[in-house]
Amino acid sequence: MPLEATRSYALDTREGTWLSVDISPDGKQIVFDMLGDLYTMPFAGGEATRITNGLAFDAQPRFSPDGKSVVFISDRQGADNVHTIDLATNEIKEITRGRTNVYLSPEYSPDGQYIVASKGSFRGALPTLWMYHVRGGSGVSLYTAPANAAPGTAVQQAGASFSPDGRYLWYTQRTGAWHYNAQFPQYQVWTYDRETGEREIQSTRYGSAVRPTVSPDGKWMVYGSRYENKTGLRIRDLASGDERWLAYPTQRDEMETRAPLDALPGMSFTPDSKEIVASYGKKLWRVAVDGSGQVEIPFHVKADVAVGPEVSFTYPISDSAQFTVRQIRDGVMSPDGKQLAFISLDKLYVMDWPSGTPRRVSTLNDIEAEPAWSPDGRSLAWVTWANNGGRLYKSAMVAGRATRVLPVSASTGTFRQPVWSPNGARILVLQSGAQGRRDQTGVTGTTQLMWFAANSTSTNGDAGTLIARAAGRSKPHFSRDTTRIYLSSNNGLVSIRWDGTDEQRHLRVVGGGGDGAADDDHAHTDMTVAELELQRTPEEPNSPGPPAQLVMISPNGDVALAQINQDFYTVTIPPRGTQATVNIADPNTASFPARKLTDIGGQFPAWSSDGKRLHWSIGNAFVSFDVDSAAARDAAIAIARRDSVPEASRPRPYVPLEQRIVMQGTRDIPSATVVLRNAKLVTMKGDEVIARGDVVVKNNRITAIGAAGTVTVPSGATEMDLAGATIIPGFVDTHAHLRAERGSIHESQPWAYLANLAFGVTTTRDPQTATTDVLTYQDLVETGQIIGPRVYSTGPGIFSTDNIRDQEHARSLLKRYSSYYDTKTIKMYVSGVRQVRQWIITAAREQQLMPTTEGSLDVKLNLTETLDGYPGLEHSIGIVPLGADIVNFLAWSKRTYTPTLLVNYGGPWAENYFYTKEDPWANPKLQRFTAYEELALKTRRRMASMPNGGTAGGWFRDDEYIFPQLATDAAGVLRAGGRIGVGSHGQLQGLGYHWELWAMATGGLTTLEALRVSTIIGATAIGLQNDLGSLEVGKLADLLVLDRDPTTDIRNTNSIRYVMKNGRLYDGNTLAEQYPTKRTGPEVPNRPITPNTKAGTGN
Repeated sequence: MPLEATRSYALDTREGTWLSVDISPDGKQIVFDMLGDLYTMPFAGGEATRITNGLAFDAQPRFSPDGKSVVFISDRQGADNVHTIDLATNEIKEITRGRTNVYLSPEYSPDGQYIVASKGSFRGALPTLWMYHVRGGSGVSLYTAPANAAPGTAVQQAGASFSPDGRYLWYTQRTGAWHYNAQFPQYQVWTYDRETGEREIQSTRYGSAVRPTVSPDGKWMVYGSRYENKTGLRIRDLASGDERWLAYPTQRDEMETRAPLDALPGMSFTPDSKEIVASYGKKLWRVAVDGSGQVEIPFHVKADVAVGPEVSFTYPISDSAQFTVRQIRDGVMSPDGKQLAFISLDKLYVMDWPSGTPRRVSTLNDIEAEPAWSPDGRSLAWVTWANNGGRLYKSAMVAGRATRVLPVSASTGTFRQPVWSPNGARILVLQSGAQGRRDQTGVTGTTQLMWFAANSTSTNGDAGTLIARAAGRSKPHFSRDTTRIYLSSNNGLVSIRWDGTDEQRHLRVVGGGGDGAADDDHAHTDMTVAELELQRTPEEPNSPGPPAQLVMISPNGDVALAQINQDFYTVTIPPRGTQATVNIADPNTASFPARKLTDIGGQFPAWSSDGKRLHWSIGNAFVSFDVDSAAARDAAIAIARRDSVPEASRPRPYVPLEQRIVMQGTRDIPSATVVLRNAKLVTMKGDEVIARGDVVVKNNRITAIGAAGTVTVPSGATEMDLAGATIIPGFVDTHAHLRAERGSIHESQPWAYLANLAFGVTTTRDPQTATTDVLTYQDLVETGQIIGPRVYSTGPGIFSTDNIRDQEHARSLLKRYSSYYDTKTIKMYVSGVRQVRQWIITAAREQQLMPTTEGSLDVKLNLTETLDGYPGLEHSIGIVPLGADIVNFLAWSKRTYTPTLLVNYGGPWAENYFYTKEDPWANPKLQRFTAYEELALKTRRRMASMPNGGTAGGWFRDDEYIFPQLATDAAGVLRAGGRIGVGSHGQLQGLGYHWELWAMATGGLTTLEALRVSTIIGATAIGLQNDLGSLEVGKLADLLVLDRDPTTDIRNTNSIRYVMKNGRLYDGNTLAEQYPTKRTGPEVPNRPITPNTKAGTGN
């Protein structure tokens, strides 16, 4: 593996989590796994001896029939494979040689010649049974999917156990992958006849049946099953079929996750078949088959566990008057290449290229977006948006300056993607109603492709002419054939006539996905951002990869631009009369010439008017790719390679031109001083609580704090008497999905920002935004143009579809975040196998980025990331309870664990509990700040799945919920010296944060501990603890004034009278500014729509 261990964790424990255990054939030894190493010890228990070590994660050991070797799963080559270790020589042999596979639950055949294990592909095909010879070979699948199997019917198989004669394999199987808020049954036990190939189901229990284990004498089969809300072991007499409970309750199963270490830990019969050894309750147990009882097998593990380098940074928050804007959007070059039009802070600018000074084009107060040059370069068109609707505008441009800004459209609506006709007489645009966007209902009416007269001088605009319904088509543009309008669609590149008829399909582009690993198998990319995050499911095997989300023909007509995820490609369009499908997963082997243009991605691609260049932007950089120059450089390199020119003397690969567009934003920092007097101060400086104290805030920082009457009150300061109130730091949401994205056109004031601030969330970190819109929203909050919490994010996640090839590629890719997006953090979203993940953490450490990760219902993934030094873990660890081995290791690692209990793994979501216990619909603050459609959908009826395909709901008995157990484990991590965070996941903007905090408190946190987790520990998690998270001199003035004391009842966190963010004080109910300037509350777009008409006296 590429990463080297630089730290060592002193493991010293008599508890273990999910220990997979086996007994040697002679009954004298036990082998088990813990924290990625394998251990042996005497059957009676005692001191464990480590037999594997290092950064590799070794797991699920099983003895060979002769007791001389152990088979196990290890990622020591950078990805999972089946291995064996010779116990006499410690020689480790690699049985399988996959590089993007997952393996689990290996088992020797009784003759010792074969190993059966479950094999799948990393985040691709589900694991099914495979058989391998101990001397090598590629193995053979023991399962063949039925022909014409319906989507979603793929099976998952695990936990193979042989009958003593080796003929039958017992295993567990479920149809489909894991599900959130799952219904039972999930798995059942099956048998496979190795002689006939027949398979037969052996159980039909509501509580499911997992991890079948057959006794050496062939008389018994033990398996795990749920009864009510707990898991136990059942034993079956294989002669009579009679069953009984053997032990209950035992280890809770993993049927409601990916079960990367199987649905129960491995267990083993003693050689005489009189006892079975299993792990549960953090211990190892001998359970008598006759039901006479169970005996603990004591163990002690003491070892130094190899761990990668620590990755931890602190980021200062600047108070400078100005800052560099993070993003330019929609950049388009004028036809003569002398001017660039672009969007910055949602306003339209034009600059002389390349060194001119950017100038605003209009004085409009609306959101401006998507500029388009006329063919002669003398005019610009663009679209706008405001709460009362948007318009299509144009302006003549003289010497780079707008001369007269005119509306092109007579009515308001939602306008997108304007483009001029080749003769400049018309402007085409996608138009739909404005109300649907305002009300959060989506689109009102049909999206239509319209054209408007471009030469009108009317100040009232044009009514427009319908071309066709958009019908899923977008991005109208033109090529050499001016009689046709080209569009990008779900079917690829299509074109229609001006009258909307005769749709022709020209090119479909697929591919670009992959597992993000160097050299093997299959994979894919967290609806809304958070729902996408939660609903990532395995790809079907042999999937061609995702289709391009954008395909645009060049002005010359022979090549198309294709966008897949964040990368751009050029693809030759073959003149074949029918649509061609080109797979560009590997452009070098595509069926027609294709080229990948980007290595780190980009946004807002556009052709130059002559088709010779492609432009895009990334962050605040504008990039120009010269197609001919790149081709010429390729040819020169090929000639040099053919002529055996030394590598150092060959031409370098083509690099596109890049220029930073440096725009300055002005920070919103108040200039005034206020003293908040006589309140109880819960400072989060250690356990400090000042019973009656004063806080002095000058501009945006705390300048003094102390007991009432002991601080100096500056002359001229505003004083507010808050006797009876409690002041705490503002809340930090370490896993916030604010979901402000609204396509290519932004909101002037996202309602989710208001809702979160009103509920006291003053700092958010969005760990996976899917798009880069957040960069502009972050800047708009910083300038004060948008009211909301501090907005931090990882930007779009790093997925397996980024297909990271090696360490240098990882370094290059992460510059997207360190150099262009300036996020300070990244989301390593299950980006590939362990090798890939180590490349990423190495690059992140070098570039001073603090990554967080996707839990992905995968405890093995979570532990390997911790071993590799990842500083953040999003979502819950699905296994409960956690033993001291994992609890203390997480605490020692200082990895921040944000369990997002509202959408917890391993059982019904906690949000369903709150929806059935609370009445969020009637919450006046939610009514004020939440769009009616959003609030009604989530709070008036809860069902198994939302009508729009969104997150799952449902009703569950209180004792079915697992979040109190998850919260107990999280509290254990905190009390062992670790870090945990509060992350609402954007489930119910604002109030959801409090639900999450209250859910975490069910694990036994004291009120002060819960408040620390929601403030200073959250700030530490994202590297901002020097400026945020506590009430201390010098820190930013983000604080909450509460009417009720949260140290006496944590549910008092929601008694917010005032919210202060960056020195501005807002009313907690209306967000009307109270200080330093009295202002009415912000206009709230998308407020609930109350019918105000009567329909007769009977109603």
